[in-house]
Amino acid sequence: MAARKEAMMNAVRQEMALQNAQELMNKANESCYAKCVTRPGDSLSSTEQTCLSRCLDRYLDAFTIVSRTYTTRIGKEREARDPAALS
Repeated sequence: MAARKEAMMNAVRQEMALQNAQELMNKANESCYAKCVTRPGDSLSSTEQTCLSRCLDRYLDAFTIVSRTYTTRIGKEREARDPAALS
């Protein structure tokens, strides 16, 4: 029963992580588009392409930092709750 509960919780965590990543990308796309594409048209200028690339890179860098920090924190909290579980 406990293993089933843990498996279900892991599935929910994975789904939430996926939704968070999708939301981040949607917000990054909207924000970067609004910032970088000043005159929408049939194609992007090289300036707009560069701006979009840099903007999305910054969002992904921030997401990576937050994800690593969050993962580390969760690991420390689990270890503090049940140090024997890591052995």
